[in-house]
Amino acid sequence: MKHLTRRNFLRSSACAIALPCVVPASVLSADAPSNKITIGFIGTGDHGTTWNLKRYLELKAAKVLVVCDVDGSHIRRAKAMVDAEYDNEDCATTKDFREVLARKDVDAVMISTPDHWHTLISVMAARAGKDVQCEKPTLTIGEGKILIETMRKLSKVFQTSTEDRSLPMYHRMAELVRNGRIGKLQKIEVILPQQPTVAGDPTPQPVPKDLDWEMWLGPAPFAPYTKDRAHYNFRWIWDYSGGIICDWGAHLFDTAQWANDTERTVPVEVEGKGTFWEGGLYNTVKDYDVTYRYANGVVMTCVPGNPSIKFIGTEGWVGNRGWRGNVEASSDKILNSKIGPEETHLYTNPEGEHDDFLKCVKSRKDPYFPVDVGHRVSTICHMANISIKLGRKLKWDPKAEHFENDADANAMLTRPMRSPWKL
Repeated sequence: MKHLTRRNFLRSSACAIALPCVVPASVLSADAPSNKITIGFIGTGDHGTTWNLKRYLELKAAKVLVVCDVDGSHIRRAKAMVDAEYDNEDCATTKDFREVLARKDVDAVMISTPDHWHTLISVMAARAGKDVQCEKPTLTIGEGKILIETMRKLSKVFQTSTEDRSLPMYHRMAELVRNGRIGKLQKIEVILPQQPTVAGDPTPQPVPKDLDWEMWLGPAPFAPYTKDRAHYNFRWIWDYSGGIICDWGAHLFDTAQWANDTERTVPVEVEGKGTFWEGGLYNTVKDYDVTYRYANGVVMTCVPGNPSIKFIGTEGWVGNRGWRGNVEASSDKILNSKIGPEETHLYTNPEGEHDDFLKCVKSRKDPYFPVDVGHRVSTICHMANISIKLGRKLKWDPKAEHFENDADANAMLTRPMRSPWKL
């Protein structure tokens, strides 16, 4: 090396550069491993696999590295899907989500757990340096505020995970309303689905061998295992969710907010009447009739039935009947109206929430259902439940985010977490 002069080095380097160099296209393309966003899956039940994991495995920009669930059967199903797609056996597994968050090679997480875990895992993931896509909704209004604060402070991308904003019928309705095709919006009619007819069996049962029941409960109060408490049925139990109003309201209330141009605020008044499950395990709202009033004068109602939405204005109406039903309107003129280039065009991504999230992880922009907007939709759901529980009309201050002159209602804005879990 002592005889290698600068001139000789440059001469040898030039010769090396002149030689043909073949680099595999897979190393330079968008599909290159170094260009992929690595994902950890937390929660791999039915929706976690048949909707979220299935879609991520279709997206070239993503690479699923690890799957996590408290149920071993869920883990095995998810791992088999990942390994089959990638034609290997490399997918890691764990029952403890903290192991996913500790991995330095995981860029982002997809959270598909019951509601009582949503905010806690999302916050812990952000603190661990991960971007987050998480199923809706939050468990409480207070948790939603912490979620916003954390994501904004740490500059993390957060996608509230629903497909609605990518679906053409909901996007179309929102744009028609926003561009004045029905005149001045006056009323929004929201209909959510019917619920199960059986109240659930509270009889304690042996915990399945492959289920980590303590981790399933997590921050929720301790309760004995029963099959009607776990997995899908958590939605009808107050400790883990807010019932049908939170489960489906997080979908249709979002379209209402979008069309009403109130995405970063909520109604100023709510009055809900309803009944609760009795004689069994389930204890969330069963039947309900809710009326909201916005500061702009728009009134929104919510009742059970065939999931639908309708916008009524001074010059007509637009809406649909049934989930993903075709757009209908009071006239062909409204139905076939074209949105001009200078009018309001609402951001969407026809490829769905997962593709949108991945694009925003790269661009560092907000996805189509960002944390702030998702929080407001969840707030609307929680407002209804609180009003029904208390049996009275409530007034809400959207800026201060509390009920006016009602200590009982404000006491329901948060819930304690079981030790050792905390935000």
